[in-house]
Amino acid sequence: MRIRWHGHSCFEIAGSVTVVTDPHDGKSLGIAPPRAKADLVLVSHDHFDHNCSKLVQAPDSAVLSRPVMTVERGVRVEGYEANHDPDGGAKRGKITVFKFELDGLEFCHLGDIGQGIDDALGEKIGSVDFLFVPVGDVFTIGPAAAKVAIEKLAPKVAVPMHYRVAGLNLSIQPVQKFLGLCDQKQVVRVGNEVDFSADDLPEKGTEIWVFSS
Repeated sequence: MRIRWHGHSCFEIAGSVTVVTDPHDGKSLGIAPPRAKADLVLVSHDHFDHNCSKLVQAPDSAVLSRPVMTVERGVRVEGYEANHDPDGGAKRGKITVFKFELDGLEFCHLGDIGQGIDDALGEKIGSVDFLFVPVGDVFTIGPAAAKVAIEKLAPKVAVPMHYRVAGLNLSIQPVQKFLGLCDQKQVVRVGNEVDFSADDLPEKGTEIWVFSS
């Protein structure tokens, strides 16, 4: 399998089919647009930096953007409602946290979650192999809450996202703030993309895979 990061919260997870999460248009953020074609597009919420599905859609792509339990293109998907802010969604509304199974591995993308994962949401998500978690603060949870979320869900791999990079015109924190809270022995820098199999995942503990643009 392969994971490629297209900046911000947009990832391309390619196996027997290709899943793209939270595509942006690039120019509105000051970074390059994603160059991918998806069989399945997952959109956590309808904000400009997460909802540009047309950019990555093929003619027969499926697009999911709300809480749902379904199978699309052979991928089992569950979507759970969550809040975009710590005030129950009063400031920025709701998002959808997506969990999906692809080629025997479980992935969870937390979108722009704005408050910590409570017991109810944690139970719904359950066990996951990969957790994509925002760490940039301001519009999402920040470094400390992201670390707590990782500890709560205990994925084999945690992937930080939605943080400040060169050119990005959003005032959010860089990934270094989050990494400073982590055991450096857990941190693996994988570049822009990584090829892997299930056998490459840690048997115990959580690795932090840090992508770079």
